[in-house]
Amino acid sequence: MSPDSPFVFSVASLRAIFDRWKYLLGLAAALAAVGSIVVALSLPNVYSSTAIFLPTSPQSADPDRLVEGSKLEIGVRPEDLDRVVTIGQSLPLAELMVRRFNLYQHYQVGPPGTDKAENSALGEFNSNFSIVHNERDAIELTFRDRDKKLAAAVANAMVTAIDSVNQQLTYENRRQVLALYQQRSARIGASYEAVRRQLLAARRRYGVYGLEQQGRYLAKEIIETQKELNLAEGGGPGNAVALRRALRGLTQAEMGNPINLENITLGADSVSLLTSRLADLQSRLVGSQAAFEQAEISLRTRVSSLYLVQKAYPATRKSGPFRTLIVLGSVLGTLAASAVLVLLLELYRRRQRLAA
Repeated sequence: MSPDSPFVFSVASLRAIFDRWKYLLGLAAALAAVGSIVVALSLPNVYSSTAIFLPTSPQSADPDRLVEGSKLEIGVRPEDLDRVVTIGQSLPLAELMVRRFNLYQHYQVGPPGTDKAENSALGEFNSNFSIVHNERDAIELTFRDRDKKLAAAVANAMVTAIDSVNQQLTYENRRQVLALYQQRSARIGASYEAVRRQLLAARRRYGVYGLEQQGRYLAKEIIETQKELNLAEGGGPGNAVALRRALRGLTQAEMGNPINLENITLGADSVSLLTSRLADLQSRLVGSQAAFEQAEISLRTRVSSLYLVQKAYPATRKSGPFRTLIVLGSVLGTLAASAVLVLLLELYRRRQRLAA
């Protein structure tokens, strides 16, 4: 056979080769098993804690709508799910958890403040954290750690942080709306005070304090005084001069009476208009103040934007490492690598013999 011709191992030759090398292959597998067992036993147990929740849309969680009678609806829209997952994967939340639980010391990456410590802590945190959208339109947030209590605490804290950030998305607009309500109420209040002063001035100027009652009283007095004046001028009882002066006082403004027909006639329209305007402003002012108070209360009230299905609890069973798989994988990998090396070595030797 030429040295350059391809060489093909037969089943019988392969059996013979492995029979010659079986002790060394067995030794390699045993060493791999011992080494993998030592490594697997040295690995700490890892525990996973999972929180499951459903997002609600910012509109349905708005306290303004709840006050008006709207129901809190669970939102399963794709945009709501993507928003919550994006918030959970954001860097600020990861940094918040690293600082809150002092994971620098837990991961043994050194004191905080250096780029190396920050990057190492964030890298370790991200490798242990996952947030996914499952097939049932729910969000599964999982955190893994050697400390089962810490894993549950971090998972629950992440849910709370996501809820807080999700609420903040609508708070800025609601603060602006609250400012508009306050400005509107202040403008209506200023207009109300100005119209009130104008009405008081008009009442004092024209002597109009109650149009209906005052008009009846004045008409009655004018009629009775005119009647007495006619009787006095016809020779009846009474002083005609005094009655004539009293009648002019009731009908003419120049006589100085605070209540007279001339002033009431002149000021009736103005007082009526100002009274109607004041009543309208009063109702609008009450409504605007009520809207402002309701908006202020709703802004200070935090309604959760997440519906928590399952809170994260400390795990009762470890999620890793799978020591049996580590040992089996190591042994099988060692055997496969050793078999390939044996075949290459046998092929090289046969080529050397053929070449000689």
